[in-house]
Amino acid sequence: MKSPLPVTAVLVAALTAGTMAATGASALASPAGLPTAEPRPVAADKLFTHACDGHPGYECGTLTVPMDYSRPWGPKLKIAVTRAKATGTPEQRQGVILFNPGGPGGSGLYWATSVPASVRQAYDFIGFDPRGVGESSPIHCVDATKFFAQPSADPNPATEADKEPFKQRAKDYAAGCAAKNGAELPYLTTPNTARDVDSIREALGEKKINYYGVSYGTYLGVVYGQLFPNRVRRMLIDSSTNADPANVWYQSNLDQDIAFEARADQWFEWIGKYDSVFHLGTTRDAVKANYTKARAQLKAKPQGIVGPNELDAMVVNSGYYDVGWVSNAQALSDYVVKGDATKLINYTKRGDATSADSENSNAVYTAVECNDARWPRDWNTWNRDNSAYAVKAPIETWSNAWMNLPCAYWKVPQQTPIKIDGRGLPPIMMLQGTMDAATPFEGALRTHGLIPSSRMIIEQGGGSHGLYNEPWVHNTCLDGYATNYLLTGAVPSADVTCAGHAQPVPAGARELSTSDLQASRFGGRVRG
Repeated sequence: MKSPLPVTAVLVAALTAGTMAATGASALASPAGLPTAEPRPVAADKLFTHACDGHPGYECGTLTVPMDYSRPWGPKLKIAVTRAKATGTPEQRQGVILFNPGGPGGSGLYWATSVPASVRQAYDFIGFDPRGVGESSPIHCVDATKFFAQPSADPNPATEADKEPFKQRAKDYAAGCAAKNGAELPYLTTPNTARDVDSIREALGEKKINYYGVSYGTYLGVVYGQLFPNRVRRMLIDSSTNADPANVWYQSNLDQDIAFEARADQWFEWIGKYDSVFHLGTTRDAVKANYTKARAQLKAKPQGIVGPNELDAMVVNSGYYDVGWVSNAQALSDYVVKGDATKLINYTKRGDATSADSENSNAVYTAVECNDARWPRDWNTWNRDNSAYAVKAPIETWSNAWMNLPCAYWKVPQQTPIKIDGRGLPPIMMLQGTMDAATPFEGALRTHGLIPSSRMIIEQGGGSHGLYNEPWVHNTCLDGYATNYLLTGAVPSADVTCAGHAQPVPAGARELSTSDLQASRFGGRVRG
């Protein structure tokens, strides 16, 4: 956590950071007046009934909302909410920030520490579990200990026959979701979660809210803003999903496959720079060959709970966050060079796909994405598209396809995505890395184009998913703009490009010199 800075210091830091290069005029647009104090409505205290067990500084409560907003007299759902009160004086308080960390399926109850202290001084931080998630009328689709047992089957098919078990698995998953969740399942949608957000706003007694979303949370925020534009004060969307209705969600997942392949190549190239540490080769191709070799060995002889799919999951994790590059590379190195799979096994245990929480998260992810949009129902469409993408992006394509294939066999009606035009929204700030794999840059640009009032702060070359105030990113240029926006409402007069944050450096590493790299062109090696 960075030390809190006064607004003027943050603004100066943002404007003078040597890492900033503006794509257009970079002067900050002046907000309409200085921030004014926002007294906390009395209604808010009625929502939070008790201290949250095990989470000092948080108050907990439960809000009852309609399952179906078109029938408010009908069945109800329970939504768990939390509050961490603003730490500043009453004169510093600017209202509430509601936060969603992504998913769909991510819990958002305890995230107040994800913003700088200066922002915590100004806002009550409101967390919530979206409908279906965690403590909010949770759903489940399968017995996780059986359905997600590890090591799992290799997702990359060698023949058409290899695809049949995955098709049956998807059918079984869709059937399990329908059988176990009954009346609730059709109402797990992004628009309904956005309506829940507005129900929280109303219960808090706030005329307007501030919103901060990451990943899928950006799509939720955009949909909320489209449905309730006059109830948005400020909105920070970090690592934006593609909100273009034509891309929700089928095409967006195909786009991810290409982006994850590029990001994996970036990681493999980085590993090659530190061959003195990892001994996996000095070039991207040599490292990739060692990954391919390790994958084949794990398919032939899994190591405990680790097979080829679990190895791929670690590579994909390196696509999400470079904070894990060193430890993940060491796990791959230990297995390839020493035959020691201990670190691979420990990494997989930490993810624990068989836990009830993981299964709940996956169930909500599937339900929301399948309900939100009309997916192809014809297997031939999936087979044709994913076969083509797998040629270009073999690491993630089929795994991603199998995860989403239940939507082809979904048992409840699928919706038409909300059309986004940004009408009536105040200035919105977007943060985006150009190498983000989970929410690819091109998709974020489409979202940006749909919202005329948005400004984008771009991290050139940045690939970590989730950028604001993250200790492993720590981009003072980007953080400065975002913090100043939350505190003053100021946005740049045009989009801004910040240089990417520094990539990690392994302890005791000697980065390859130019002469080393030139020599490596004549023979990157495959070890082990």
